[in-house]
Amino acid sequence: MNWYQYDIEQIENTLHVNTKNGLLHKQVKTRQKQFGQNQIEEEKKVSRIYLFMVQFQDVMVLILFAAALVAGLLGEMIDATAIMIIVILNGCIGFFQEQKAESSLEKLKQLAAPKASVLRESKWIKVDATEIVAGDIIRLQSGDRVPADVRLIQTKGIETEESAITGESIPVTKHATAIQGDHIEPQEQANMAFKGTLVTRGSGEAIVVAVGMDTMMGQIASLMTHTKKIATPLERRLGELGKVLIVAVLLLTALVVGIGIVQGNPTYEMFLAGVSLAVAAIPEGLPAIVTVALSLGVQRMIRKKAVIRKLSAVETLGCASVICSDKTGTITQNMMTVQQLYVNGKIIDVTGAGNDSEGSFYSDHQIIDRTFPSLENLLLYAMICNDASLGVHQGKYIIDGDPTDGALLIAARKLGLTEAEGKQYRIIKEYPFESTRRRMTLIVEDAHKRRFLITKGAPEILIPRSTFQLKDSLSSKLTDEAGLHNEVEKMAKQALRTLAICVKPLHKDVLLDDPMIEQDLTFVGLVGMIDPPREEVAPAIEQCKKAGIKTVMITGDHVSTATAISEDIGLLDEQSRVMEGRDIEQMSQVELTDQIEEIAVFARVSPAHKLRIVEAFQAKGHIVAMTGDGINDAPAIKASDIGISMGRTGTDVTREASSLILMDDNFTTIKDAIREGRNIYENIRKFIRYLLASNVGEILVMLFAILLGYPLPLIPVQILWVNLVTDGLPAMALGLDKPEKNVMSKKPRDANEGIFAHGLGFKIISRGILIGAVSLIAFMTAYHFTNGDLDVSRTHAFSTLVMTQLIHVFDCRSEKSIFSRNPFGNFYLIGAVIISFLLLVVVIYSPFLQVIFHTVPLNWFEWMFITALSIIPTVFFGVSKK
Repeated sequence: MNWYQYDIEQIENTLHVNTKNGLLHKQVKTRQKQFGQNQIEEEKKVSRIYLFMVQFQDVMVLILFAAALVAGLLGEMIDATAIMIIVILNGCIGFFQEQKAESSLEKLKQLAAPKASVLRESKWIKVDATEIVAGDIIRLQSGDRVPADVRLIQTKGIETEESAITGESIPVTKHATAIQGDHIEPQEQANMAFKGTLVTRGSGEAIVVAVGMDTMMGQIASLMTHTKKIATPLERRLGELGKVLIVAVLLLTALVVGIGIVQGNPTYEMFLAGVSLAVAAIPEGLPAIVTVALSLGVQRMIRKKAVIRKLSAVETLGCASVICSDKTGTITQNMMTVQQLYVNGKIIDVTGAGNDSEGSFYSDHQIIDRTFPSLENLLLYAMICNDASLGVHQGKYIIDGDPTDGALLIAARKLGLTEAEGKQYRIIKEYPFESTRRRMTLIVEDAHKRRFLITKGAPEILIPRSTFQLKDSLSSKLTDEAGLHNEVEKMAKQALRTLAICVKPLHKDVLLDDPMIEQDLTFVGLVGMIDPPREEVAPAIEQCKKAGIKTVMITGDHVSTATAISEDIGLLDEQSRVMEGRDIEQMSQVELTDQIEEIAVFARVSPAHKLRIVEAFQAKGHIVAMTGDGINDAPAIKASDIGISMGRTGTDVTREASSLILMDDNFTTIKDAIREGRNIYENIRKFIRYLLASNVGEILVMLFAILLGYPLPLIPVQILWVNLVTDGLPAMALGLDKPEKNVMSKKPRDANEGIFAHGLGFKIISRGILIGAVSLIAFMTAYHFTNGDLDVSRTHAFSTLVMTQLIHVFDCRSEKSIFSRNPFGNFYLIGAVIISFLLLVVVIYSPFLQVIFHTVPLNWFEWMFITALSIIPTVFFGVSKK
């Protein structure tokens, strides 16, 4: 229902309540039974047992289970046990990662006010906010958290800060008058206050019109609950890889077992060969290595002030093609800052941050100080007629009170005015700010007992009330009122929020309640302020453009403000345009999707609009990163491919819904994260190339040995050792490779791009063929020279396979050739290769491990022969550059 359209009597009749007496206790109990408690519903949680079991539903895992079962039935208990241990270990890794359950809805519940002042049966009482029902009459005061969605019925200068709902940090002045019009956005409903928002000034009474999931916050929670989780590009690519490997395992196993039986080989040996091929074809270490590589990326990100909540988000960032950014607190500083003054007929530019006293004042590009005519008067009066106060934390100002008042205090500090100078004026009477008056007025007395009226407020209210103006610190007749309105317009075009400051000397015998006391004012000047963009945002957006990434600003603010900010940071250009929330409301999702790539700025949007915007970009095939800090951003953040929240100013709800948290709230950190994400994906491709080339080599050496009538060159436990221990450490080291210099000059990769794109499949197969060929040559040579000694022959094949892969890993560092990058550029890789080689030596020469792995010691001549074979694949492809 559009409660903002109803007058008080209509609401009383609809909700069956009298605003003078409140609800009866009997009515409250009935409504609580009918509508439930005033709280946010929880999303149904998945049991831990279910989470653990789903880790083993992948077909690749099931094939390994089958292989373990067959090996066990054949009496090969070592092989069966080794396979089971690896499968369970990988399952545990996945389980603990999934255990990071999202607690977004819990955080939403914590934002609700714990207690509320309620009128029931003509008595004001305190009750738990969860017990409030529709129709309750509640009282709101400065500092209160609004406990439910309410329609205001009495106001005394009340203002609410609604950034958590609408995304805008400027407090909204409220009133109790009915508003006519349909489809009015929440930020325009000035007679409503919403659950979870904060009362920053004044007081009032209201009727509760919605509780629990029916509130604005509840609707946002509902959006989050029903938002679909989508697979990341990496998850989709690995899923495709799994399908390829499954087909390969089934075909090869069937082929080898069938050929072997036709050739008259024992069924036992053929089934053991099938198990060996299954183990060889599946890269058991890949899931764990991907997880470790992503985890290492997370550690690097933390050092750059970015905390990754979901490992897959690291890689997803690398293919982000659109960044949908909230304006307030993300692109801007979420800090009202005075940037311009109009005093003594001159425009004064003010520099410096909004939380620091360091700053300068410029007139006609010349620096000025407090001796400039009337400048000190303007900021002194703004400091006196002020309800805010300043604290200091880590050398920066903290504002207690209204952000606009705080900005005025900090501007005064920049000029050198102190708190003591303001306290020299004693307040005689205060006329608080109200939405109907649109001004705040103080009557003060200075140390010389002279009385003044000081007022600040909307220029269109105070300028017509001014008869005089302060010029050269002296009062003179105001002759150009139109000129002042023109200056206001100039500031408005720069998206500056304007205030006029006026003063009036008073005689002591003047009646303080005289309705004409605020007439015949002396106009002192104008103050223009804005929530300015962060200094680092513009260059970060430019770098994103070069990387082929589109940045889109989404805000609940006015079109004029959004346009000015976007032009200032280079976001809006001739090829892009601005769209309002009401335009989105009138469009179908198909129409929005058709136009989405033309839009750079979305203004006056609701949480539901943000969700539609993200989905429209995704429908166009984009990988979308959504940034934000308010509750209103949480559903879109959750729906996006990667959600980014602010660590300092962000709400707990948004942080829990996100995948990446920026601890410094710095837009530049997103750019660094994208760079890291791109590098991680390239590194993942490197070790997939390395691991799968090894797997292809293992498969081919087994397959051709059987086709040629030889025994199995490798047994399952040896293959497991190669796949996990020998390959594992170098693969992890590849995950630490540094990015190429041109990583941020490339366009984002296509979300539909296969993991084998850009010739990776050819590299895997071609290298795998040669790895398999040299390993088979080593096996056959030893088999003939030793008259069929299987332990010696398998040791040769095993050692050649390991050595070939340890040399081949250096070829995987570059898409071009082993000679195109410094082989010593990755010290982790050198260390991993040395350790893997030493482990091979231990397996060959340790008596205990010789029994398990069926190996025998090798002499120096054998090592030289194995080494000569091992360098062939890498040298061949390094020279051919294919």
